[in-house]
Amino acid sequence: MTDPVADLLTRVRNGLHMGKRWVDVPSSNLKKRILYILREEHYIKDFIVINHPVKKELRVFLKYDRNGEPVIQHIARESKPGRRLYVGAGEIPRILDGLGVAILTTSKGVISNKVAKKLNIGGELICSVW
Repeated sequence: MTDPVADLLTRVRNGLHMGKRWVDVPSSNLKKRILYILREEHYIKDFIVINHPVKKELRVFLKYDRNGEPVIQHIARESKPGRRLYVGAGEIPRILDGLGVAILTTSKGVISNKVAKKLNIGGELICSVW
């Protein structure tokens, strides 16, 4: 697998499209941090680590509104392995006029665009969600 983050986002997108309650993805620290931000921003219900004898997996519990529509309307990878996208502190995007969230990896760790603006730091733009 050349892009594990794109795989995570695709599995979440496909699970939401099919109306699944949860999806399982291979575990990594970067994926845990991305899912932690999505949970803090209320885009997913929760996630847990499942310890299999061979490998660890993350179980992501997806979130829907009371009409059964997915909370995440759009989730896309911005920076790709072949084309990295870096933004400075003044260039951090504002997603849907503040309703969405962009996730960045910075020198302070993986954080949302709102936290990056408060800390006045830029970094690699991983994905955008609304």
